[in-house]
Amino acid sequence: MPLARTVVKDLAAEHGACQRPVQLRRTNIDTGHIEQVLIPCGHTLAAVCPPCAERARLLRAAQCREGWHLDREPVIEPDPATAEQQATVTDRAEVQADRDALAAEGLDTAELDERIGELDQQITDAGIRGNVLPARPRRHRSTKRRQDAAQLPRRPVSARTVGKTYTAPDGTTFRPSLFVTLTCPSYGKVTSDGTPVNSDGYDYPRAARDALHFAALFDRFVQNLRRFTGYDLQYFAAIEPQRRLAPHVHIAIRGTISRAELREVIAATYHQVWWPSTQTVRYDGGQLPVWDEHTGTYLDPATGEVLPTWDQALDAIGEEDEPLHVARFGDRFDAQGVLAGSTDASRCIGYLTKYLTKHVGDCHQAATDAQAAHAGRLADALRYEPCSPTCANWLRYGIQPKNPRPNLRPGCCKGKAHRREYLGYAGRRVLVSRKWSGKTLADHRADRKTWLTDMLGLPATDPSRYTWEPVKPGDPDHMPPGQRLLHVVADRIQWQTALDQARRRATGPELPATGRAA
Repeated sequence: MPLARTVVKDLAAEHGACQRPVQLRRTNIDTGHIEQVLIPCGHTLAAVCPPCAERARLLRAAQCREGWHLDREPVIEPDPATAEQQATVTDRAEVQADRDALAAEGLDTAELDERIGELDQQITDAGIRGNVLPARPRRHRSTKRRQDAAQLPRRPVSARTVGKTYTAPDGTTFRPSLFVTLTCPSYGKVTSDGTPVNSDGYDYPRAARDALHFAALFDRFVQNLRRFTGYDLQYFAAIEPQRRLAPHVHIAIRGTISRAELREVIAATYHQVWWPSTQTVRYDGGQLPVWDEHTGTYLDPATGEVLPTWDQALDAIGEEDEPLHVARFGDRFDAQGVLAGSTDASRCIGYLTKYLTKHVGDCHQAATDAQAAHAGRLADALRYEPCSPTCANWLRYGIQPKNPRPNLRPGCCKGKAHRREYLGYAGRRVLVSRKWSGKTLADHRADRKTWLTDMLGLPATDPSRYTWEPVKPGDPDHMPPGQRLLHVVADRIQWQTALDQARRRATGPELPATGRAA
């Protein structure tokens, strides 16, 4: 006999209903009417909520498809600042002037510095993007190119974002784009299942560091590509692991560039990590630095000396020193031209969004003991590798992490990069340039909602007329999870029936590429 709750979950999955709906209380400001609203959880992992993860994947696919072959420049015009936003920035300017006046006289500015921090947070909360001033002066390193890296021609970058238009001999015009795959270099020979032929000779430390800094390397590649092509190249990229568990990236690029030019840009692209050296382990086992409550710093357990701070450790890196790590892409890459609306375009979008509903480490499950051992050795290499300036592993090498706090212990950093399901890569899975489609993901979601309400003939609602608050378990109107799931299944079936009827009445509009109705 099937279990009742399992049948309900299966029905929810069949009709695309969220399996973990969130209950909110909506109040109409004008009338005071209160009603219960169940909204999807919005999780992007299929292991948590398959319907929500699938909707998120299809939304990303629609975003990729809409911006890949644009034949016009996207219009991005920020909204003008509101009176409240202008007032907040005005207060920030006045406090900054007072703070600089005190600093010029050599007086204490701690109180005004605290006020500046509060105003910066208010500016962010008001809906203004970016910072008025950087948090601290930027540390500059030499921009001289490495001797072992190829030279890269640099051209002024124009504001153009669309690719070139080509004309065939018969007069047909077309504007192709690119689908590019970049991989990490080799760390040792591997077999067909991704495991090393010789595990002792496999360079796990380098593999771990390449995974930790893969996102920064990709940013450098895009920067070099824009400088090389001479226009504001736009991209939609997705990160996923190879079978050998090294990250690689699929990139949809608007416009074209030859394979020879791509090879030239890849050879000239590198990312230097200017962090303190980790060659010498100073503290291990039971002899770990001790936290001092009075000074808020870590001390040597034997001598009581204060460990160098993060800024002091960076200042100690001289001009003759080498970077901690230099990340590069591998020599092997793949590039193919894609035309708008072709079967190749749909296939490539499928590659880009294939694994977005899974953790990086869950894309390739270990099916053999050798694969499990390979994943374990990579996790061991990542355990004590510093993942960021705030990582607790810096104490192992006698350096205080940035913004230190008590109870830090090497090998127990809570950063995502050290967890097995991330394989060292803790950045965003989808990387999209700002002018890809001229819309944010919220705009694409709003387009989908507008299409649905138009199809069903529902009136548009004014968000300012309502206030929202979560329903807590102790509230009288709180629904248990089973009751919420029953409600969303019934609502989903009702919506799907209404949508089918609307489709039969109107044969013109088609369902957007994002799939089922939200």
